[in-house]
This record gives sequence, C-alpha cells and structure tokens, in this order.
Amino acid sequence: MYIQSVIAYLLVAASAAYLVKKFFFKKKKKATQCGTNDCGCH
Repeated sequence: MYIQSVIAYLLVAASAAYLVKKFFFKKKKKATQCGTNDCGCH
C-alpha cells in the first residue's frame, strides 16, 4: 500500500506543477513583422 501512496502523491505533484507552469508562466508572444497584409506567420 505504501508504494501506491507514493505514486499517487507524485502524480498529484506533477499535475499541480504542470498547471502552475501552464497558467502562471505563459510564454510571451514574439512580435512578427508581416507588414499590412496577413501572411499567416502568426
């Protein structure tokens, strides 16, 4: 039973870390210079 608890806590910690990374550490979008036409590069 002990190993199952350890695995469950590790999965919970990994999912919490993923959610924190996804919502609080967003990547900044790079500004593209496409001119006046929409070239679809962004």
